[in-house]
Parts: sequence; structure tokens; C-alpha cells
Amino acid sequence: MECLKERNLKDCTCTYPGCARKGVCCECVIYHRAKGAIPGCFFPSGEEKTYDRSIRKFLEALKA
Repeated sequence: MECLKERNLKDCTCTYPGCARKGVCCECVIYHRAKGAIPGCFFPSGEEKTYDRSIRKFLEALKA
């Protein structure tokens, strides 16, 4: 399967500087899943900027 990195970058909401996985969604999901975390693009923008990718923080953001 071809990676659509250039297209993904247009919609990527991750603000973490220097992320090597930015725009490569499959690698991003695998990375965060292995750490028990959620990718930044799942969070509302205000919560994403905290860089807290924990499941706890994600569930709190959903309640807000």
C-alpha cells in the first residue's frame, strides 16, 4: 500500500515539532499504540497542544 504522506500532511493536526512520523499515519498509530497512548490527531486542538497523549487525557477531552 502506498503512503499518502503529502496528502496526510495537509490534514495532520499534530503540532509536535520534529516528529519523524508526521504525515505517516500508519507509523504514528503503531508508535502510540505501543506506548499505550493516542495519536495527537484524535485530540481537540487545545488538548493536542499539551502533548499529553495518554488514554486518560483523551477520555477527559471527550468529556469536555
